[in-house]
Amino acid sequence: MSRTGDLALGVRFAVTGGRETWVRTTLTAVGVALGVALLLAASSLPNAVSTQSAREHARTLSAPTKPVPRGDTTLLYGHAESEYHGEALNGYLLRADGGHPILPPGTAAIPAPGTMLVSPALKDLLDSGDGKLLRERLPYRITGTIGRSGLSDPGELYYYAGSSTLTTHTGAHRIAHFGGGPLSPPLSPQLVVLTILGCVVLLTPVAIFIATAVRFGGDRRDRRLASLRLVGADVRMTRRIAAGEAFTGAVIGVLLGWVVFLAGRQFIGGVRLWKMSAFPSDLAPMPALAALISLAVPVSAVFVTLLAMRSVTVEPLGVARQGATRRRRFWWRPVMPVLGLGVLLTAGRITGADASVNPYPITVGALLVLAGLTTLLPWVVEAVVARLRGGPVPFQLATRRLQLSSGSAARAVSGITVAVAGAVALQMYFAGLHDDFNKTTDQDPQRAQMHIDASYPSAVRARQMIRAFRDTQGVEAVIGTIESYADKPGGDPDPNAMGPWPTTIVTVGDCPTLRELARLPSCTDGDTFVAHVEGQREMNDWVDKTVRPGGKLNVGRDDKPVLWTLPKDSPTVLARPDPMGEKRNGILVTPSAISADRLPEAETRALVKVDHSVPDAAEYVRNTAARIDPVMRVWDLTVVDRDKSYASIENGLLAGAAATMALIAASMLVSQVEQLRERRKLLSVLVAFGTRRPTLGWSVLWQTAIPVVLGLALAVAGGLGLGFALLRLIGKSVTDWWGFVPLAGAGGALILLVTLLSLPPLWRLMRPDGLRTE
Repeated sequence: MSRTGDLALGVRFAVTGGRETWVRTTLTAVGVALGVALLLAASSLPNAVSTQSAREHARTLSAPTKPVPRGDTTLLYGHAESEYHGEALNGYLLRADGGHPILPPGTAAIPAPGTMLVSPALKDLLDSGDGKLLRERLPYRITGTIGRSGLSDPGELYYYAGSSTLTTHTGAHRIAHFGGGPLSPPLSPQLVVLTILGCVVLLTPVAIFIATAVRFGGDRRDRRLASLRLVGADVRMTRRIAAGEAFTGAVIGVLLGWVVFLAGRQFIGGVRLWKMSAFPSDLAPMPALAALISLAVPVSAVFVTLLAMRSVTVEPLGVARQGATRRRRFWWRPVMPVLGLGVLLTAGRITGADASVNPYPITVGALLVLAGLTTLLPWVVEAVVARLRGGPVPFQLATRRLQLSSGSAARAVSGITVAVAGAVALQMYFAGLHDDFNKTTDQDPQRAQMHIDASYPSAVRARQMIRAFRDTQGVEAVIGTIESYADKPGGDPDPNAMGPWPTTIVTVGDCPTLRELARLPSCTDGDTFVAHVEGQREMNDWVDKTVRPGGKLNVGRDDKPVLWTLPKDSPTVLARPDPMGEKRNGILVTPSAISADRLPEAETRALVKVDHSVPDAAEYVRNTAARIDPVMRVWDLTVVDRDKSYASIENGLLAGAAATMALIAASMLVSQVEQLRERRKLLSVLVAFGTRRPTLGWSVLWQTAIPVVLGLALAVAGGLGLGFALLRLIGKSVTDWWGFVPLAGAGGALILLVTLLSLPPLWRLMRPDGLRTE
């Protein structure tokens, strides 16, 4: 029979070989399908990112650098940015200048005043009980939803509201088109390395799992091949038949993987992990990568099967595995991880914001290290279990089984070993980059939790705003100030003189507020102070040059000066950091010391301290801000300021890690059930001879635990080495050598879960009727 005929015979055996063969083919197909589905999802990420970026860019509104003349198609906009229960809430107030205004993407018309267009996710939230407080913040009538072309992702909270009060005098901007705003800045070299590492770490376990899946049921296949030798097949023919069977399972798995991927992406819009989601159409695999996956998986199945058959001697009267008589050689196994570390350690350093990143050494080095762990693991398991002696009966049953055949056990935990090793490396890399992308601020969230800035044409309105926040439910205290620039009276007598005219800031606030800004000896309403900042002599001299106690100060505009006299008894005090971490010099004034009408223009700053015992206190504050001015922005004070690109990549890697861990858990469960099926007769014999079921259950646990412990130890060593090499590549030092502890614990917990889930099939297989045979 020709070689093609041998492969065709293997294909025929895979689909017509009876119930046992179908079970094996199904296990292989399911395992391959899970891996292929995840690979297809990964190959869709470039398209998902680019399409989302294109939609965001198309709807971008940015203030023009030059004034835009009013026309029939222009419109005014104000950006209303907020959040609700930790989710970002973005919206724009729009007002058309003419009868044919430009339209935002995903809309058919500009909403009329008092109405709004919302994203489907925002509509669902507003219609639900959880959106009651948000409905107060958005008192507009919903007249429609924004189409997909105008949204970044299905879970986005986004809206356009119509306004009749927007003007350029109140901070609105006039535009002539949507889109065309500034592009996102390029990722820093360190984040590019992180992205490459993340892809390698997440996809390598998938590839290893697929290679493991095509070897499911190998023992039963080998016994069937022995019967073929009995009727005249030679060794090469049996290998080609085995390759044909593996090829069939892989092809079915690829087809099933496409079905799983196409069906699963229809539900992707309803899944939101770490504030990330996507439209089903965004998950479109790149054609070249999709074709490569569809072709490479069956070819790899054939290659892996032929490679595995080299260690199996199929004779007419039985099967002999070389591993049973000859121990695995060690000398070549460390070559891959050592070579990978060498590639990373000898690659050029990536330092500085403008450094170029060559992805190939990073990809190759990380792949060699992670894949090299799979070559080391079988030898480590075999070497250790060969030295285990004695112990309880379940432990002896487990160790004896591993001594006879440790290869399948090592293959079963190879995926989790690589995943944990990659996770350890990522954790070390994240820890090394933490200080670069997580800046510690000088803000003090203990003194205030929210910060509001607003510009008003009069201090009277500013004072009304402060009063409104103090009357808001859940507000414990408000550090509210009214600030206005003031200068030395008389203006600059010489327009050609060098240097600016002496100017300072007048800050108006009550005594509790001023005590938050400076160290005051005493304070009553009507007092005034001159604030200096310790260590800033030049700035302090500038304040004194502008005005001294008893002197006059211009608190109005240059064209309409308003003179005010600083009382002679105004003491000089030292400024203290406010909750924002800022120290302010200038003139500090209590409300009775100056009339609000004398400040024609003022800016208001409110630092709000909320009562955490009041549910949704922060949302009440944001609702008050929206009632005062829909485009007023409220910031949260925080100790650490996280870079958005860093946070986005971290969230993406967490989502990918969750998917990879789910795949590994499913693969290990399938592998565990497959191994139990292979040992059905052995289990039945043990039960028939009186072995207790708990004893067999504990033996299965030990058979899983020993390779897992060894695999996790190897994963920690490999992950630490990979993380060290990557940090050295970007010129960083290791800041956390113990970050692997929770990761190793998570890996062990995953194994324990899989083992517990495999116990019900184990109970069903431990029956005496398993001794029946034909």
